[in-house]
Amino acid sequence: MKISVSKWLATAVAASAFSAHAGPMGFKDSWMAMGDLGPNWREAWVNYAFTARDAVGVGGLYMRSDDKLKRRELAEVTYTRLLQRWNTKDSQANVWLLAGAGGVQGNDFAGTRTMLSPGIQLDYETTRVYVSATGRLYRASGINHDYGSVRAGFSFYEVHYEETQPWLIVETRRMRGLSDKLEITPMLRLINKGYFLEAGVNNSRQIRFNFMYIF
Repeated sequence: MKISVSKWLATAVAASAFSAHAGPMGFKDSWMAMGDLGPNWREAWVNYAFTARDAVGVGGLYMRSDDKLKRRELAEVTYTRLLQRWNTKDSQANVWLLAGAGGVQGNDFAGTRTMLSPGIQLDYETTRVYVSATGRLYRASGINHDYGSVRAGFSFYEVHYEETQPWLIVETRRMRGLSDKLEITPMLRLINKGYFLEAGVNNSRQIRFNFMYIF
């Protein structure tokens, strides 16, 4: 018996759109850990879903400019809110509120500055197709690193619930003040119940590795 749409979507929503920064949450009373690892962008965080629509967590983010001259390190407290969800027989769509606050340090200024990072994420998915868009502001005194990304992909075939499902995901993203070009990364995603793994090489020939795990 193949995985039902409703059961698959429950897992997919928790794993959806790995945006390279704080994102979707798991089910009530679950913990979620996520990471995005690459030369210019490295992020890891964990959150706890204290309701079916709300999660709080902590995370760390390292950012580097394309020319390798400018660096940022951010430690923040995060909040995720499921604002809206639409379910149909074969699909699901979501609107997520993303927010963070913490201290940022850089190699071109002294001390630590308070950074706020509000954002929003939209996603739509079936058992075979996935699309998402994320926008987020990273603002501190004298710093503007607003971020945007779009993701789209498809699964190669449907699987049984206990099996691993392969996907092809392509992400395009950019961060103001650190990059002068779009980063485009095709990635192979493997989903199995409460986790996913992604790996790919972007258009600057840099390796990226992402993961998510719900526990």
